[in-house]
Amino acid sequence: MVALAAEHVGVRLGGRDVVRDVSMRLSAGTLVGVLGPNGAGKSSLMKALAGLLPHSGRVLLDGVDVAGLARSETARKLAYLPQGQTLHWPLAVERLVGLGRLPHLAPLSAIGPADRAAIERALQRADVAHLAGRAATELSGGERARVMLARALAVEAPALLVDEPLANLDPAHQIAGMELLRAEADAGVLVLAALHDLPLAYRHCDHILLLHEGQLAAEGPAETALTPETLARVYGISASFGSPGERLLIPRERIR
Repeated sequence: MVALAAEHVGVRLGGRDVVRDVSMRLSAGTLVGVLGPNGAGKSSLMKALAGLLPHSGRVLLDGVDVAGLARSETARKLAYLPQGQTLHWPLAVERLVGLGRLPHLAPLSAIGPADRAAIERALQRADVAHLAGRAATELSGGERARVMLARALAVEAPALLVDEPLANLDPAHQIAGMELLRAEADAGVLVLAALHDLPLAYRHCDHILLLHEGQLAAEGPAETALTPETLARVYGISASFGSPGERLLIPRERIR
């Protein structure tokens, strides 16, 4: 089990404040959707939470500031999947997914039976076991996205941060991806996913962090964070909602 908190976190890039005064507390077993328009600060916030970007304020992992943790310790507790990764080497998929076990290995040590089991579980959960022997550079964009998710899953960390994990996926695999993240959270993992798909986030996420111009515009359960008023203010759109308890959101049209 793990807890992640931000206390007045800010990120400044290129002389501009891209994340401003973000505070929240998140607990294990929660699927958190990090939402917001393009340029809202989602990726910068995710990197700051993962300890990969200089920031003001504090990020606490189980009450300890990540700035004071060894990178290897942070990597064992918090698996991070950035968006849009480019592959340059024709590694076999199974070997690429195996890189997720590096935080658990001592220098120059070999992968052992427990690591192989974790790799196999990740391949199965991401629905890429049939690609295990393929060169990762030969995969389609959607296949590659699922393989990179499998690499993050192979860490088997108690917290999982994934930035746009549904990019390049067809609708069936988008749904399967959200179901996978939902299952991870139900198994006790704290999952943060930066997403653009409002209907899937509304349906599957327990908690929403909605960013607008680097600040939290709304936070809480999907039904209270993604209201018609908030969607109009942040995205400039109208939306229809299902009946209470249906967890259905349909973006309708631009209103500005």
